[in-house]
Amino acid sequence: MKGSSMNTHMGNIIIDRDVIAQYAGTVAVECFGIVGMAGVSVRDGLVKLLKRDSITRGISVSLDNNKLVLDFHVIVSYGVSILAVADNLISSVKYKVEEFTGIEIKKINIYVDGVRVID
Repeated sequence: MKGSSMNTHMGNIIIDRDVIAQYAGTVAVECFGIVGMAGVSVRDGLVKLLKRDSITRGISVSLDNNKLVLDFHVIVSYGVSILAVADNLISSVKYKVEEFTGIEIKKINIYVDGVRVID
């Protein structure tokens, strides 16, 4: 199945993983210190900043025992504490995605693929 499913008293609800990834990406780029999602080119291995319309390429959504596992590939701002940014990202995404989907998040993995200077 391409989405996560839950049964309610009124029937089944299926949420596509791309919808979860799009929402989680939108929440992530609003966090302080996050420049954007990162995409790694398979051909040459270079990391590039993804535009808003392709934000889901920097996020992987999977299910483990009906709980979400999210992997974020991000680019952070130069000069900020990566630990503080990661903690902020985890707490924001966990709260908002669980509220949005009704599905518990088991784990959020953050991969910092680059640092950018912001003017």
